[in-house]
Amino acid sequence: MTFGYNKRIYTESVTNTKDRTELPVVYTRYMTAALPYAAKLDRILEIGFGGGTTAWYLHRYLPDTKITSVELDDKVFELSEKYFGIRKGPNFDVHIRDGRRHLMRSKEKYDVLMIDAYRGPFVPFHLMTKEFYEFAKARMQPGGVLVQNVEPTTMLFEAAVATLRSVFDQVEFYAAPGNVVTVAYDGPRRPRDTLENTATALQTRHKFRYRLPKLLKARRFSTKILDQKPLTDDFAPVETLRAIERHNAKWLEE
Repeated sequence: MTFGYNKRIYTESVTNTKDRTELPVVYTRYMTAALPYAAKLDRILEIGFGGGTTAWYLHRYLPDTKITSVELDDKVFELSEKYFGIRKGPNFDVHIRDGRRHLMRSKEKYDVLMIDAYRGPFVPFHLMTKEFYEFAKARMQPGGVLVQNVEPTTMLFEAAVATLRSVFDQVEFYAAPGNVVTVAYDGPRRPRDTLENTATALQTRHKFRYRLPKLLKARRFSTKILDQKPLTDDFAPVETLRAIERHNAKWLEE
């Protein structure tokens, strides 16, 4: 599924219609690495449905988890139904609305909040501000986790990390070709052995195609002190930051 923006074409979603358990785009596999961080897996919210590949994968392996996706464009969902085989059903629902408005109006709280919304080359600015993350945090269950895909090659990435750090105690990273998945949560850093034990238990129970213990091995941290100020609703120059190449950053293993 591709979209045009400013006379350029961007790939928004890829699926294998002959094998719906495949996640062809590597970073989407790392989105699932957030599962062992969560205290429970009763409710998952995804903002940015696209072709529905990630949400459908999770529904396939977590049929008892209530998975809700929010997609801004009704035509996107129509295409996912027509070409990608997506169907609403028990514990799998899709709402056509703005993701931030959904959080502001929803009374539900979620164990995992996944954000993978893009408008062409960048995440819409109102899904990257301090105020947005505060709304998201208020809609998370105790022990919940927020996971977001952010394009890493410009200063917008560092601004996004600085903003996440202004709201959450911990921000961790899973780097994939062309993308970095950020995992944010409150409280002390999750110990490696605790995450590994949880991942092994989940893997044994649900038999995910992309094994959670293996995905966790890509866990990284950053010790870099960012000089970027957090993005706010009244100051989020995402297009300018998107145009500035990012300095080389070093990832730190545990």
